[in-house]
Amino acid sequence: MAYVDGFVTPVAAGGQAAYLDFTRRAWDLFRELGAIATWENWGDEVPEGQVTSFPRAVDLRPGEVVVFSWIVWPDKPTHERAMKVMMSDETMKRLGPMPFDGRRMIYGGFTTIFKDEATT
Repeated sequence: MAYVDGFVTPVAAGGQAAYLDFTRRAWDLFRELGAIATWENWGDEVPEGQVTSFPRAVDLRPGEVVVFSWIVWPDKPTHERAMKVMMSDETMKRLGPMPFDGRRMIYGGFTTIFKDEATT
């Protein structure tokens, strides 16, 4: 069953082009390492919650937008092999600087337990 890396991060509201440039470079690398799909989603309806929310989770600041993204891997072993490569200094240099504050990113790996897709 698929394995998914999920990410939520703050990005400057005017930084969508720089963010897309970075994520396209990252996707090229992830795909080389075995990833099978990715989604990058720019927040346009992300309310501040009273107890918890995406904005609270990333310490969203004025002039920033929440981005929600994920990468799909065929399985966890492929993901683990890819992460070993990604964490090497040379590989990270290949991507260039991140156009967001990585300290405020939340992320995690998830084993898929159910999947369904609508068909047309």
